[in-house]
Amino acid sequence: MTARIDHLVTSGTFALDGGEWDVDNNVWIVGDDTEAIVIDAAHDAAAIEAALGGRTLCAIVCTHAHNDHIDAAPALAAATGAPILLHPEDLPLWLKTHPEHTPDGALTDGQELTVAGITLTVLHTPGHAPGAVCLYAPELGTVFTGDTLFQGGPGATGRSFSSFPTIIDSIRDRLLTLPGDTKVRTGHGDPTTIGAEAPQLDEWIKRGH
Repeated sequence: MTARIDHLVTSGTFALDGGEWDVDNNVWIVGDDTEAIVIDAAHDAAAIEAALGGRTLCAIVCTHAHNDHIDAAPALAAATGAPILLHPEDLPLWLKTHPEHTPDGALTDGQELTVAGITLTVLHTPGHAPGAVCLYAPELGTVFTGDTLFQGGPGATGRSFSSFPTIIDSIRDRLLTLPGDTKVRTGHGDPTTIGAEAPQLDEWIKRGH
């Protein structure tokens, strides 16, 4: 079977530092007709399970541990038996949402995840969150960036656990070095490409995006 990317949008709330905002999240499913992984189990475990269509779920991969990206992860894991994978530096954030359910495994920089015959390489890209990661799938011409890089700029860094200089370093050193035609599939909103975003780096730095 040929690997493909399925896309689901779920809606809920993002809460941190005493604030709460309505958000729409991108949920990415990478796999074939037999097996898949889910990138960011956001808000609606039942909808994500339905989108899997009976495929074996090999892993639930968290790009970071803000509640809107992980709130449905334990329920999806319980329904499917899939392990939840998170970079350990985001465990303090995870525990704010799920204090009694820890992830099943750790993501590490350079780690390779294999599904449906293709490889996704974990890139540790701190800044939006300490344990933020992106997943690069060269065979699909895609990088899944969570909330590290969006169309038009880096993810937000104005709240706890975040750092603007760190996210700029992550984007410059880990993402803008990828081929320009690499499609950027984000945690919220529309996709972009590395080539479309790279020329804007200096402008982001000037405006402290």
